[in-house]
Amino acid sequence: MTPLILSRLQFAFTMGYHILWPAFTIGLAWFIVFLGVAWFRTRNPVYRMLQRFWIRIFALAFGMGVVTGVVISYQLGLNWSNYARATADVIGPLFVLEVLTAFFLEAGFVGIMLFGQERVNQKVHFAACVIVATGTVMSAFWIISANSWMQTPTAFTITADGRFVATSFWGVVFNPSMPYRLAHMLTASFVTGSFVVAGVSAFWLWRGDGRDRAAGTACFSLALWLALVLVPLQMVIGDQHGLNTRKYQPMKLAAIEGRWVTARRAPLNVIAWPDQKEQRNRFALEVPLLGSIILTHSIDGEIKGLKEVPPSEQPPVLPVFFAFRIMVGCGVAMLIIAIAGAVLRMRGRLYAARWYHLLCMAGIPLGFIATLAGWTITEVGRQPYVVYGLMRTSQAVSPIAGGAVAGSLGVALVLYNMLLLGFFWYAGRMVLRGPTDASPPPPVARPVGVDGLAATVDAKEKRS
Repeated sequence: MTPLILSRLQFAFTMGYHILWPAFTIGLAWFIVFLGVAWFRTRNPVYRMLQRFWIRIFALAFGMGVVTGVVISYQLGLNWSNYARATADVIGPLFVLEVLTAFFLEAGFVGIMLFGQERVNQKVHFAACVIVATGTVMSAFWIISANSWMQTPTAFTITADGRFVATSFWGVVFNPSMPYRLAHMLTASFVTGSFVVAGVSAFWLWRGDGRDRAAGTACFSLALWLALVLVPLQMVIGDQHGLNTRKYQPMKLAAIEGRWVTARRAPLNVIAWPDQKEQRNRFALEVPLLGSIILTHSIDGEIKGLKEVPPSEQPPVLPVFFAFRIMVGCGVAMLIIAIAGAVLRMRGRLYAARWYHLLCMAGIPLGFIATLAGWTITEVGRQPYVVYGLMRTSQAVSPIAGGAVAGSLGVALVLYNMLLLGFFWYAGRMVLRGPTDASPPPPVARPVGVDGLAATVDAKEKRS
């Protein structure tokens, strides 16, 4: 295997592994803030207990995200040095701002968030939770901005030696696809977090432990309300994102739809087997006119076909085509779960329907799978370019030995899976113990002092 393929495999693995943690922690951080608001408004100790439990889960996932994110920055310099040299003047400042405005906030206040619930003023602790949650969004803002510029580059010039130089900082930040990608990613994170919370809460209800029923009921209800709102919202945002992709990355949309020939009044390919060598679909199941209606919002709308460009300019169709259908399938499954919860709530059976609790537990990985599928569409769909239409991926790779890349890839596979097992071990133990077991830490012991000791002696003498 060539260094290019090995470097792409390594980056795909490490980036795919890393994206799971922001996809979880962004939504979970704001759910923790929501629990804090519920505690202040109701003074119900259940919300305080739930906040304490989910903060611990957040801390584990946050640590995983930090460790795996650092590796990616090193890869940009080691495996993709030509890319780093060419684009540093444009996206380098975005990475720096991500550290200065986001990571420092998270790292500076996550300690108060984790350990300060019983040690600092309640308002100070709540403020720390809000700051950490804000930091997760700011981090996503800068990273999505950098990635979106690679998808829809704007506000730059190219020097004689092939470097991209920004002509407008804010033009780079708010490139044409950035608002859609940011909204899509943040909502995906909120959806992922809500389904993890719903699934864990469903487990507490399903096992029937009376200690955790009050906490499980409250958590389950909140998570399902969020899912009922967020999943349809995500579908609307995804539709708008698709319209933006049609405008700026038509070949990516053609790969998503398995569309080879430009057409108006195009059908929708529900399922097929795209044959890129033959430039056609096998075993296609199509719905007439629906492709143009969904993708252009017009029955006569035109959809560009892959044959508009030479095969060397086409993205790999098969993974993009099926990744999109996996993402949509997960979204539909989550919508069904959310609607079923609303129906059961109206019938007064939400907390008693054990089959539904099992369904919610099975739905925990759906958000993660959809996120991975979405990132596959985003990154594979822009190939063969690393900067869309301007810099090919083959031009971005470092002149590095394939054996070195293969060796580091093997190490990453082993270490990352060990980290994942460790996370499942500790997080699983906390879930099994339940939120009731997440008791506050004991108060810090203070020396009695001379006066206190004398008072104790006097009290004992009086009792005697």
